[in-house]
Amino acid sequence: MEITDLEGAIEGILFASGEAVPVKRIAAVLACDEGLILDAAAHIADKLSFERRGIRLVRLEDKLQLCSAPEYSDVIRQALETRKPPKLTQTALEVLAITAYFQPVTRAYIDDLRGTDSSYTVGVLTERGLIEPCGTLDAPGRPTLFRTTSNFLRVFGLSSLEELPELPQREGEDAEQLKIQEAIDALTGEESGGETKDGPQEGQAQ
Repeated sequence: MEITDLEGAIEGILFASGEAVPVKRIAAVLACDEGLILDAAAHIADKLSFERRGIRLVRLEDKLQLCSAPEYSDVIRQALETRKPPKLTQTALEVLAITAYFQPVTRAYIDDLRGTDSSYTVGVLTERGLIEPCGTLDAPGRPTLFRTTSNFLRVFGLSSLEELPELPQREGEDAEQLKIQEAIDALTGEESGGETKDGPQEGQAQ
């Protein structure tokens, strides 16, 4: 398959899907190596960004997705009459940071680190598609395990969890609390004076 046809096929698949599609599935359908699919996707992403098109192609770990360009988010919301997602509260950021850095985690683990009940916030983050159940822990009661989602990566402008800032090693009684605060700071960009991203980094999904 010619590179132009390959890129066109990838764009078509992602546009028709409207959701993130595994690279493995695209490679199987197009009978191509996954590396070739990723290279073609990177070229599409660069071209869309350089030409300031209304859509962007983003990589979310082992998946690809087409999203609207962030610079057009306001007009898109006005045209579709959608509201901007509310900003995450400090409590939500704490729970999200713990999940992102220590996943998979149980709600009891989150509660223990925060020192308070987190059931409501876990529910809110699950409804917003930022975390999701990913099985159960092999322990009495079989508590549910949670992890971050592809939407979490998209919202915070990450291609994979490996792009999360590394947390420094801490020792002592307050080590866990310091790690939690550093995780929150890293997630919100407070350490670098950045702003918390409260909406999709690459606009809205198609």
